[in-house]
Amino acid sequence: MIFASGVFLFLFLPLFLAAYYAAPARWRTGVILAGSLAFYAWWRLDFLVLIVAVTIVGYLVSLRIVAARDDRTRTIWLGVGVALALATLGYFKYFNFGIHSLNAALATIGAGPIDAWSVILPIGISFHIFQTISYLIDVTRGDARPAPDIWRFSAFNLLFPQLVAGPVIRYKDVERQFDERTHTADKFAEGAWRFMVGFCKKVLIADPVARIADLCFAQGQPTFGDAWLGAASYTVQLYFDFSGYTDMAIGLGLMMGFRFPENFDRPYSSASITEFWRRWHMSLSAWLRDYLYIPLGGNRRGVSRTYLNLAATMVLGGLWHGANWTFVLWGAWHGGLLALERLGGKRTVLGLPRLVAVAVTLLLVVIGWVMFRAPDVGTAFGFYGAMAGMAGFGVSDAVAWQIPVSSIVILVLGIGFAVFEVRRGFFTRTRTHEAAGPLAQVAMVGVFALAVLQLSSTTYSPFLYFQF
Repeated sequence: MIFASGVFLFLFLPLFLAAYYAAPARWRTGVILAGSLAFYAWWRLDFLVLIVAVTIVGYLVSLRIVAARDDRTRTIWLGVGVALALATLGYFKYFNFGIHSLNAALATIGAGPIDAWSVILPIGISFHIFQTISYLIDVTRGDARPAPDIWRFSAFNLLFPQLVAGPVIRYKDVERQFDERTHTADKFAEGAWRFMVGFCKKVLIADPVARIADLCFAQGQPTFGDAWLGAASYTVQLYFDFSGYTDMAIGLGLMMGFRFPENFDRPYSSASITEFWRRWHMSLSAWLRDYLYIPLGGNRRGVSRTYLNLAATMVLGGLWHGANWTFVLWGAWHGGLLALERLGGKRTVLGLPRLVAVAVTLLLVVIGWVMFRAPDVGTAFGFYGAMAGMAGFGVSDAVAWQIPVSSIVILVLGIGFAVFEVRRGFFTRTRTHEAAGPLAQVAMVGVFALAVLQLSSTTYSPFLYFQF
Protein backbone atom coordinates (compact mmCIF):
# COMPACT_ATOMS: atom_id res chain seq x y z
CA MET A 1 0.00 0.00 0.00
CA ILE A 2 1.27 3.48 -0.82
CA PHE A 3 -0.03 6.89 0.24
CA ALA A 4 -0.69 7.93 -3.36
CA SER A 5 -3.34 5.29 -3.96
CA GLY A 6 -7.11 5.11 -3.82
CA VAL A 7 -7.15 2.27 -1.31
CA PHE A 8 -5.11 4.34 1.14
CA LEU A 9 -7.01 7.60 0.63
CA PHE A 10 -10.53 6.21 0.64
CA LEU A 11 -10.29 3.06 2.73
CA PHE A 12 -7.30 2.71 5.03
CA LEU A 13 -6.81 6.32 6.16
CA PRO A 14 -10.49 7.10 6.98
CA LEU A 15 -10.89 3.82 8.85
CA PHE A 16 -7.64 4.29 10.76
CA LEU A 17 -8.38 7.89 11.78
CA ALA A 18 -11.92 6.94 12.81
CA ALA A 19 -10.61 4.12 15.00
CA TYR A 20 -7.79 6.27 16.36
CA TYR A 21 -9.96 9.17 17.50
CA ALA A 22 -12.75 6.90 18.72
CA ALA A 23 -10.35 5.00 20.99
CA PRO A 24 -9.58 6.18 24.53
CA ALA A 25 -6.21 7.89 24.86
CA ARG A 26 -4.61 4.90 26.62
CA TRP A 27 -5.53 2.61 23.70
CA ARG A 28 -4.24 4.79 20.88
CA THR A 29 -0.75 3.30 20.89
CA GLY A 30 -2.42 -0.06 20.27
CA VAL A 31 -4.44 1.41 17.40
CA ILE A 32 -1.23 2.80 15.87
CA LEU A 33 0.41 -0.62 16.12
CA ALA A 34 -2.60 -2.42 14.64
CA GLY A 35 -2.86 0.09 11.81
CA SER A 36 0.85 -0.16 11.06
CA LEU A 37 0.70 -3.95 10.93
CA ALA A 38 -2.26 -3.82 8.54
CA PHE A 39 -0.52 -1.19 6.40
CA TYR A 40 2.59 -3.33 5.88
CA ALA A 41 0.65 -6.62 5.58
CA TRP A 42 -1.20 -5.17 2.59
CA TRP A 43 2.03 -5.60 0.61
CA ARG A 44 3.25 -9.02 1.80
CA LEU A 45 2.28 -10.91 4.92
CA ASP A 46 5.49 -12.95 5.04
CA PHE A 47 7.65 -9.83 5.12
CA LEU A 48 5.48 -8.44 7.88
CA VAL A 49 6.61 -11.46 9.90
CA LEU A 50 10.23 -10.47 9.15
CA ILE A 51 9.72 -6.84 10.22
CA VAL A 52 7.97 -7.94 13.41
CA ALA A 53 10.76 -10.43 14.16
CA VAL A 54 13.41 -7.71 13.76
CA THR A 55 11.41 -5.51 16.14
CA ILE A 56 11.02 -8.23 18.76
CA VAL A 57 14.69 -9.21 18.65
CA GLY A 58 15.71 -5.55 18.89
CA TYR A 59 13.52 -5.06 21.94
CA LEU A 60 14.79 -8.24 23.67
CA VAL A 61 18.39 -7.18 23.08
CA SER A 62 17.62 -3.75 24.51
CA LEU A 63 16.36 -5.43 27.69
CA ARG A 64 19.70 -7.20 28.03
CA ILE A 65 21.51 -3.91 27.50
CA VAL A 66 19.47 -2.22 30.24
CA ALA A 67 19.95 -5.16 32.62
CA ALA A 68 23.74 -5.29 32.10
CA ARG A 69 25.74 -4.38 35.19
CA ASP A 70 28.89 -3.11 33.50
CA ASP A 71 29.93 -1.32 30.34
CA ARG A 72 31.62 -4.37 28.85
CA THR A 73 28.46 -6.47 29.02
CA ARG A 74 26.38 -3.62 27.61
CA THR A 75 28.83 -3.26 24.74
CA ILE A 76 28.71 -6.99 24.02
CA TRP A 77 24.91 -6.98 23.85
CA LEU A 78 24.96 -3.87 21.69
CA GLY A 79 27.35 -5.65 19.33
CA VAL A 80 25.02 -8.66 19.20
CA GLY A 81 21.99 -6.48 18.41
CA VAL A 82 23.76 -4.43 15.75
CA ALA A 83 25.29 -7.55 14.19
CA LEU A 84 21.91 -9.28 13.94
CA ALA A 85 20.30 -6.18 12.44
CA LEU A 86 23.10 -5.71 9.89
CA ALA A 87 23.09 -9.42 9.04
CA THR A 88 19.39 -9.20 8.23
CA LEU A 89 19.93 -6.11 6.10
CA GLY A 90 22.96 -7.69 4.43
CA TYR A 91 21.10 -10.83 3.42
CA PHE A 92 17.98 -9.23 2.04
CA LYS A 93 19.62 -6.20 0.45
CA TYR A 94 23.07 -7.37 -0.66
CA PHE A 95 22.87 -11.12 -1.29
CA ASN A 96 21.94 -10.74 -4.97
CA PHE A 97 24.56 -8.01 -5.42
CA GLY A 98 27.24 -10.17 -3.82
CA ILE A 99 26.46 -13.19 -5.99
CA HIS A 100 26.34 -11.05 -9.14
CA SER A 101 29.69 -9.40 -8.31
CA LEU A 102 31.27 -12.75 -7.45
CA ASN A 103 30.08 -14.29 -10.72
CA ALA A 104 31.48 -11.31 -12.64
CA ALA A 105 34.84 -11.85 -10.94
CA LEU A 106 34.74 -15.59 -11.69
CA ALA A 107 34.00 -14.87 -15.35
CA THR A 108 37.23 -12.88 -15.64
CA ILE A 109 39.25 -15.99 -14.76
CA GLY A 110 37.17 -18.31 -16.90
CA ALA A 111 35.31 -19.98 -14.03
CA GLY A 112 31.65 -20.87 -14.16
CA PRO A 113 29.02 -18.86 -12.28
CA ILE A 114 27.53 -19.78 -8.94
CA ASP A 115 23.89 -20.74 -9.30
CA ALA A 116 22.09 -19.15 -6.35
CA TRP A 117 18.58 -18.21 -5.45
CA SER A 118 17.25 -14.66 -5.80
CA VAL A 119 16.29 -12.70 -2.70
CA ILE A 120 13.35 -10.27 -2.75
CA LEU A 121 14.03 -6.95 -1.04
CA PRO A 122 11.39 -6.09 1.61
CA ILE A 123 10.07 -2.55 1.26
CA GLY A 124 11.64 -0.11 3.70
CA ILE A 125 13.97 -2.65 5.31
CA SER A 126 16.86 -0.14 5.42
CA PHE A 127 14.86 2.49 7.31
CA HIS A 128 13.56 -0.13 9.73
CA ILE A 129 17.03 -1.52 10.46
CA PHE A 130 18.50 1.96 10.94
CA GLN A 131 15.82 2.85 13.47
CA THR A 132 16.44 -0.38 15.38
CA ILE A 133 20.20 0.24 15.46
CA SER A 134 19.83 3.86 16.59
CA TYR A 135 17.50 2.75 19.40
CA LEU A 136 20.00 0.17 20.67
CA ILE A 137 22.88 2.65 20.53
CA ASP A 138 20.92 5.44 22.22
CA VAL A 139 19.79 3.13 25.02
CA THR A 140 23.37 1.95 25.51
CA ARG A 141 24.71 5.52 25.61
CA GLY A 142 21.91 6.65 27.92
CA ASP A 143 20.70 9.14 25.29
CA ALA A 144 17.21 7.65 25.33
CA ARG A 145 15.09 6.02 27.96
CA PRO A 146 14.21 2.42 27.06
CA ALA A 147 10.65 1.87 25.88
CA PRO A 148 8.40 0.90 28.81
CA ASP A 149 7.11 -2.20 27.03
CA ILE A 150 7.27 -4.04 23.73
CA TRP A 151 3.98 -2.51 22.54
CA ARG A 152 5.39 1.01 22.77
CA PHE A 153 8.61 0.01 21.03
CA SER A 154 6.72 -1.86 18.31
CA ALA A 155 4.41 1.09 17.70
CA PHE A 156 7.49 3.30 17.27
CA ASN A 157 9.44 0.90 15.10
CA LEU A 158 6.47 0.06 12.86
CA LEU A 159 4.95 3.56 12.74
CA PHE A 160 3.30 3.42 9.32
CA PRO A 161 3.62 7.05 8.15
CA GLN A 162 7.40 6.72 7.90
CA LEU A 163 7.82 2.95 8.01
CA VAL A 164 8.83 2.36 4.41
CA ALA A 165 10.66 5.53 3.27
CA GLY A 166 11.50 7.66 6.29
CA PRO A 167 12.31 10.14 7.57
CA VAL A 168 14.63 8.13 9.81
CA ILE A 169 13.16 8.75 13.26
CA ARG A 170 14.97 8.05 16.50
CA TYR A 171 13.07 6.86 19.53
CA LYS A 172 14.31 9.78 21.60
CA ASP A 173 12.65 12.14 19.06
CA VAL A 174 9.18 10.78 19.80
CA GLU A 175 9.34 8.96 23.15
CA ARG A 176 7.68 11.78 25.08
CA GLN A 177 5.13 12.35 22.33
CA PHE A 178 3.71 8.88 22.91
CA ASP A 179 2.65 10.12 26.37
CA GLU A 180 2.24 13.88 25.96
CA ARG A 181 1.26 14.66 22.36
CA THR A 182 -1.68 16.94 21.78
CA HIS A 183 -4.60 16.59 19.38
CA THR A 184 -6.12 19.83 18.17
CA ALA A 185 -8.12 20.92 15.15
CA ASP A 186 -5.33 23.30 14.17
CA LYS A 187 -2.71 20.57 14.33
CA PHE A 188 -4.90 18.25 12.29
CA ALA A 189 -5.46 20.97 9.70
CA GLU A 190 -1.71 21.58 9.50
CA GLY A 191 -1.22 17.87 8.92
CA ALA A 192 -3.89 17.75 6.23
CA TRP A 193 -2.29 20.72 4.45
CA ARG A 194 1.15 19.08 4.59
CA PHE A 195 -0.26 15.79 3.33
CA MET A 196 -1.98 17.47 0.38
CA VAL A 197 1.19 19.37 -0.56
CA GLY A 198 3.17 16.12 -0.59
CA PHE A 199 0.47 14.26 -2.51
CA CYS A 200 0.41 16.95 -5.21
CA LYS A 201 4.21 16.95 -5.44
CA LYS A 202 4.15 13.22 -6.12
CA VAL A 203 1.19 12.90 -8.46
CA LEU A 204 1.26 16.19 -10.37
CA ILE A 205 5.01 16.75 -10.71
CA ALA A 206 7.18 13.72 -9.91
CA ASP A 207 5.17 11.08 -11.78
CA PRO A 208 4.73 12.97 -15.09
CA VAL A 209 8.38 14.05 -15.11
CA ALA A 210 9.41 10.45 -14.36
CA ARG A 211 8.23 9.45 -17.84
CA ILE A 212 10.80 11.77 -19.40
CA ALA A 213 13.61 10.53 -17.15
CA ASP A 214 12.76 6.88 -17.79
CA LEU A 215 12.66 7.42 -21.55
CA CYS A 216 15.98 9.28 -21.68
CA PHE A 217 17.84 6.82 -19.46
CA ALA A 218 16.52 3.93 -21.56
CA GLN A 219 18.27 5.23 -24.70
CA GLY A 220 21.17 3.06 -25.75
CA GLN A 221 22.97 5.98 -27.39
CA PRO A 222 21.60 9.23 -25.92
CA THR A 223 22.42 12.56 -27.48
CA PHE A 224 23.48 15.71 -25.65
CA GLY A 225 19.84 16.82 -25.55
CA ASP A 226 18.61 13.41 -24.37
CA ALA A 227 21.19 13.25 -21.58
CA TRP A 228 20.64 16.72 -20.17
CA LEU A 229 16.87 16.38 -20.50
CA GLY A 230 17.00 13.08 -18.63
CA ALA A 231 19.34 14.42 -15.93
CA ALA A 232 17.19 17.52 -15.38
CA SER A 233 14.02 15.43 -15.29
CA TYR A 234 15.43 13.01 -12.74
CA THR A 235 16.71 15.88 -10.59
CA VAL A 236 13.18 17.29 -10.46
CA GLN A 237 11.53 13.88 -10.10
CA LEU A 238 13.66 12.70 -7.20
CA TYR A 239 13.22 15.86 -5.16
CA PHE A 240 9.45 16.11 -5.60
CA ASP A 241 8.96 12.36 -5.16
CA PHE A 242 11.00 11.99 -1.99
CA SER A 243 10.16 15.32 -0.38
CA GLY A 244 6.53 14.64 -1.33
CA TYR A 245 6.60 11.37 0.59
CA THR A 246 8.23 13.12 3.53
CA ASP A 247 5.54 15.83 3.52
CA MET A 248 2.86 13.17 3.53
CA ALA A 249 4.54 11.26 6.36
CA ILE A 250 4.93 14.42 8.45
CA GLY A 251 1.34 15.38 7.67
CA LEU A 252 0.02 11.99 8.76
CA GLY A 253 2.06 12.26 11.94
CA LEU A 254 0.49 15.64 12.71
CA MET A 255 -2.98 14.17 12.19
CA MET A 256 -2.04 11.64 14.88
CA GLY A 257 -0.56 14.28 17.18
CA PHE A 258 3.13 13.58 16.41
CA ARG A 259 5.61 16.12 15.13
CA PHE A 260 8.33 14.36 13.16
CA PRO A 261 11.69 15.97 12.35
CA GLU A 262 12.01 17.71 8.99
CA ASN A 263 13.86 15.95 6.19
CA PHE A 264 14.39 18.69 3.58
CA ASP A 265 15.25 22.37 3.73
CA ARG A 266 15.57 23.80 0.21
CA PRO A 267 18.48 21.51 -0.77
CA TYR A 268 18.85 22.89 -4.29
CA SER A 269 19.67 26.30 -2.81
CA SER A 270 22.89 24.94 -1.28
CA ALA A 271 26.14 26.78 -2.04
CA SER A 272 28.34 23.76 -1.33
CA ILE A 273 28.06 19.97 -1.13
CA THR A 274 28.57 20.26 2.62
CA GLU A 275 25.55 22.54 2.83
CA PHE A 276 23.60 20.25 0.49
CA TRP A 277 23.94 17.39 2.94
CA ARG A 278 22.68 19.62 5.72
CA ARG A 279 19.54 20.24 3.67
CA TRP A 280 18.91 16.96 1.78
CA HIS A 281 17.54 13.88 3.58
CA MET A 282 18.53 15.53 6.84
CA SER A 283 17.46 12.61 9.03
CA LEU A 284 19.81 10.25 7.15
CA SER A 285 22.65 12.78 7.17
CA ALA A 286 22.30 13.17 10.93
CA TRP A 287 22.13 9.39 11.37
CA LEU A 288 25.31 8.83 9.36
CA ARG A 289 27.06 11.60 11.29
CA ASP A 290 26.06 10.41 14.76
CA TYR A 291 26.27 6.63 14.30
CA LEU A 292 29.00 6.25 11.69
CA TYR A 293 31.18 9.32 11.09
CA ILE A 294 31.68 10.27 14.75
CA PRO A 295 32.27 6.67 15.95
CA LEU A 296 34.87 6.29 13.17
CA GLY A 297 36.69 9.23 14.75
CA GLY A 298 35.09 12.18 12.97
CA ASN A 299 37.60 14.99 12.72
CA ARG A 300 39.33 14.17 16.02
CA ARG A 301 42.13 11.95 14.69
CA GLY A 302 44.03 14.16 12.32
CA VAL A 303 43.51 15.59 8.88
CA SER A 304 44.14 12.43 6.89
CA ARG A 305 41.82 10.37 9.09
CA THR A 306 39.12 13.04 8.77
CA TYR A 307 39.17 12.79 4.99
CA LEU A 308 39.15 9.00 5.18
CA ASN A 309 36.18 9.08 7.57
CA LEU A 310 34.26 11.43 5.27
CA ALA A 311 34.91 9.22 2.27
CA ALA A 312 34.06 6.01 4.13
CA THR A 313 30.84 7.46 5.55
CA MET A 314 29.60 8.61 2.15
CA VAL A 315 30.58 5.38 0.38
CA LEU A 316 28.72 3.36 3.00
CA GLY A 317 25.84 5.83 2.78
CA GLY A 318 25.78 5.29 -0.97
CA LEU A 319 25.79 1.52 -0.53
CA TRP A 320 22.91 1.87 1.96
CA HIS A 321 20.83 3.36 -0.86
CA GLY A 322 21.17 0.30 -3.04
CA ALA A 323 23.09 -2.86 -3.87
CA ASN A 324 24.78 -1.62 -7.02
CA TRP A 325 28.20 -0.23 -7.89
CA THR A 326 26.45 2.92 -9.11
CA PHE A 327 25.51 3.76 -5.53
CA VAL A 328 29.05 3.08 -4.32
CA LEU A 329 30.45 5.48 -6.93
CA TRP A 330 27.74 8.04 -6.16
CA GLY A 331 28.73 7.90 -2.50
CA ALA A 332 32.41 8.18 -3.42
CA TRP A 333 31.62 11.22 -5.60
CA HIS A 334 29.99 13.04 -2.71
CA GLY A 335 32.60 11.85 -0.22
CA GLY A 336 35.39 13.18 -2.43
CA LEU A 337 33.63 16.52 -2.87
CA LEU A 338 33.09 16.83 0.89
CA ALA A 339 36.77 16.11 1.51
CA LEU A 340 37.85 18.69 -1.08
CA GLU A 341 35.58 21.32 0.45
CA ARG A 342 36.95 20.62 3.88
CA LEU A 343 40.48 20.87 2.52
CA GLY A 344 39.67 24.24 0.93
CA GLY A 345 38.00 25.54 4.08
CA LYS A 346 35.51 27.64 2.10
CA ARG A 347 31.89 28.34 3.03
CA THR A 348 30.89 28.10 -0.63
CA VAL A 349 32.23 26.05 -3.55
CA LEU A 350 35.72 27.34 -4.39
CA GLY A 351 34.93 30.49 -2.43
CA LEU A 352 32.68 31.69 -5.27
CA PRO A 353 29.94 34.32 -4.79
CA ARG A 354 26.89 32.59 -3.37
CA LEU A 355 24.69 32.80 -6.47
CA VAL A 356 27.44 31.29 -8.64
CA ALA A 357 28.26 28.72 -5.96
CA VAL A 358 24.61 27.59 -5.86
CA ALA A 359 24.67 27.00 -9.63
CA VAL A 360 27.97 25.09 -9.44
CA THR A 361 26.77 23.00 -6.50
CA LEU A 362 23.56 22.10 -8.31
CA LEU A 363 25.58 21.05 -11.36
CA LEU A 364 27.71 18.77 -9.17
CA VAL A 365 24.57 17.32 -7.61
CA VAL A 366 23.00 16.68 -11.04
CA ILE A 367 26.17 14.92 -12.20
CA GLY A 368 25.91 12.69 -9.14
CA TRP A 369 22.23 11.99 -9.76
CA VAL A 370 23.09 10.49 -13.15
CA MET A 371 25.14 7.76 -11.46
CA PHE A 372 22.42 7.39 -8.80
CA ARG A 373 19.72 6.84 -11.46
CA ALA A 374 21.58 4.79 -14.05
CA PRO A 375 20.94 1.01 -13.95
CA ASP A 376 24.66 0.28 -14.24
CA VAL A 377 28.02 2.02 -14.37
CA GLY A 378 28.35 1.61 -18.14
CA THR A 379 25.07 3.39 -18.77
CA ALA A 380 26.10 6.20 -16.42
CA PHE A 381 29.40 6.82 -18.21
CA GLY A 382 27.64 6.67 -21.56
CA PHE A 383 25.34 9.38 -20.24
CA TYR A 384 28.30 11.46 -19.11
CA GLY A 385 29.81 11.19 -22.57
CA ALA A 386 26.55 12.37 -24.10
CA MET A 387 26.35 15.26 -21.61
CA ALA A 388 29.81 16.29 -22.78
CA GLY A 389 28.56 16.47 -26.39
CA MET A 390 30.21 13.31 -27.68
CA ALA A 391 27.07 11.90 -29.36
CA GLY A 392 25.31 14.77 -31.13
CA PHE A 393 23.54 17.76 -29.67
CA GLY A 394 19.84 17.67 -30.49
CA VAL A 395 17.12 15.67 -28.79
CA SER A 396 16.89 12.39 -30.70
CA ASP A 397 13.77 11.50 -32.66
CA ALA A 398 13.40 8.35 -30.56
CA VAL A 399 12.90 10.55 -27.49
CA ALA A 400 11.14 13.56 -28.98
CA TRP A 401 8.12 11.78 -30.43
CA GLN A 402 7.41 9.85 -27.21
CA ILE A 403 7.38 12.79 -24.80
CA PRO A 404 3.95 14.37 -24.42
CA VAL A 405 3.81 18.15 -24.37
CA SER A 406 2.12 18.00 -20.98
CA SER A 407 5.17 16.31 -19.44
CA ILE A 408 7.46 19.02 -20.78
CA VAL A 409 5.16 21.69 -19.37
CA ILE A 410 5.18 19.96 -15.99
CA LEU A 411 8.97 19.67 -16.11
CA VAL A 412 9.23 23.42 -16.68
CA LEU A 413 6.76 24.02 -13.84
CA GLY A 414 8.75 21.66 -11.61
CA ILE A 415 11.93 23.59 -12.32
CA GLY A 416 10.02 26.81 -11.63
CA PHE A 417 8.71 25.47 -8.32
CA ALA A 418 12.23 24.36 -7.40
CA VAL A 419 13.53 27.87 -8.10
CA PHE A 420 10.63 29.35 -6.13
CA GLU A 421 11.50 26.93 -3.33
CA VAL A 422 15.03 28.29 -3.32
CA ARG A 423 13.85 31.89 -3.16
CA ARG A 424 10.77 31.64 -0.97
CA GLY A 425 10.80 28.30 0.81
CA PHE A 426 7.18 27.65 -0.14
CA PHE A 427 7.36 23.92 0.50
CA THR A 428 9.35 24.10 3.73
CA ARG A 429 8.12 24.00 7.28
CA THR A 430 8.01 27.82 7.36
CA ARG A 431 5.02 27.80 5.01
CA THR A 432 2.14 26.39 7.06
CA HIS A 433 -1.53 26.24 6.19
CA GLU A 434 -2.11 29.36 8.31
CA ALA A 435 0.62 31.37 6.56
CA ALA A 436 -0.88 30.36 3.21
CA GLY A 437 -4.12 32.24 3.88
CA PRO A 438 -7.72 31.19 3.15
CA LEU A 439 -7.51 31.63 -0.63
CA ALA A 440 -4.41 29.48 -0.85
CA GLN A 441 -6.05 26.86 1.35
CA VAL A 442 -9.06 26.68 -0.95
CA ALA A 443 -6.73 26.53 -3.95
CA MET A 444 -4.80 23.68 -2.35
CA VAL A 445 -7.98 21.67 -1.87
CA GLY A 446 -8.76 22.20 -5.56
CA VAL A 447 -5.29 21.16 -6.67
CA PHE A 448 -5.48 18.13 -4.37
CA ALA A 449 -8.79 17.13 -5.98
CA LEU A 450 -7.13 17.45 -9.38
CA ALA A 451 -4.30 15.23 -8.18
CA VAL A 452 -6.79 12.60 -6.97
CA LEU A 453 -8.46 12.62 -10.41
CA GLN A 454 -5.04 12.33 -12.05
CA LEU A 455 -4.21 9.39 -9.79
CA SER A 456 -7.33 7.53 -10.88
CA SER A 457 -6.26 7.68 -14.53
CA THR A 458 -2.64 6.56 -14.08
CA THR A 459 -0.92 3.28 -13.35
CA TYR A 460 0.75 2.25 -10.09
CA SER A 461 3.77 4.45 -9.32
CA PRO A 462 5.65 3.62 -6.10
CA PHE A 463 7.82 6.18 -4.35
CA LEU A 464 11.46 6.02 -5.43
CA TYR A 465 12.81 5.52 -1.92
CA PHE A 466 10.69 2.40 -1.39
CA GLN A 467 13.52 0.47 -3.10
CA PHE A 468 16.02 1.60 -0.49
